[in-house]
Amino acid sequence: MQLISPQALAAYQKVVKPYEGLLVGVIGLATLDTTIHLIPGFPQSSLIELPISLSLAIAASWLASRLFKQIFDVYLLDAAINSGRKVNSEILLLVKLLANLSIIFFTTIIFSETHKINIFGLVASLGIGGLAVAFAAQKTLEQILGGIVIYLDRPFVVDDYIGLPDGIFGRVESIGLRSTKIRTSGKGTLIIVPNSSLTQVNIENFTGAKKVMALVYLNFHRIIEKEEQALIRQIILNSTSDIFGIDSRNTDVNFRELNSANEAKTQAQIAFFILGSSDVSMGLRRQLFDIATENITEKLKYYDIAFDIEDPTIYVDSPITI
Repeated sequence: MQLISPQALAAYQKVVKPYEGLLVGVIGLATLDTTIHLIPGFPQSSLIELPISLSLAIAASWLASRLFKQIFDVYLLDAAINSGRKVNSEILLLVKLLANLSIIFFTTIIFSETHKINIFGLVASLGIGGLAVAFAAQKTLEQILGGIVIYLDRPFVVDDYIGLPDGIFGRVESIGLRSTKIRTSGKGTLIIVPNSSLTQVNIENFTGAKKVMALVYLNFHRIIEKEEQALIRQIILNSTSDIFGIDSRNTDVNFRELNSANEAKTQAQIAFFILGSSDVSMGLRRQLFDIATENITEKLKYYDIAFDIEDPTIYVDSPITI
């Protein structure tokens, strides 16, 4: 019976095996450090124990950093590429940086606690000097935090065309930790905008905008006069004016007569424009549009206007011109 699954063995070969020597060294230092702590009366601050503990902390943090790098390169990076989304190298670097900083932080805390070192008091003792450094780096910290907000909120991504209130319009070339580079349309110049500024202004994203035209056909059982056509048009506009995501200003209603051998009747073609920024939002707004169609049906029936709705509703992608 195989104790280790093939998946676990493959993961070990890819992640751990390249650093087996370092792993053995960390285990050896940990064993030696534990043995020293178990010796009765052995001073923890001796010239032997302190270098061993410090070496263990450095080696363990280095091993953790290398293992994370392997996991990142073998699994996370591959998953990001295969996800189908645009891969931003800056955010990948940010993830690696935060992971390494976390490893250093927790290693420092554990080492200081085991050796009775009040590291928080040491940091607090920096006092005015620390405040001066923080004040001097205030703008830089604002820009870095702005970059993190952009990564999380994703108002735009690389290759999107965006417009800013000051008239800047162009394609996003890169999103860094401190600034975003925009290649202006027409002139072709490169503008570097601090991320802290981008989090405080209205950004118009032209690439992320989506517009779908929904065509609905109403077949009335008789000829609709001009007065009734005006009533029907008003009912349709009122039924969709308060629905978020439907551009009621561009809603268009056209009537035409259909003459056949048996009867003459009127058909209404209604063109709705549904706006959205993602497939999820578009799906939700199409559901709201279906509800609006039901409201139109109920209101027309209230006025004893008989009709049939042609199925299915036709959806046509209507790209927004940049």
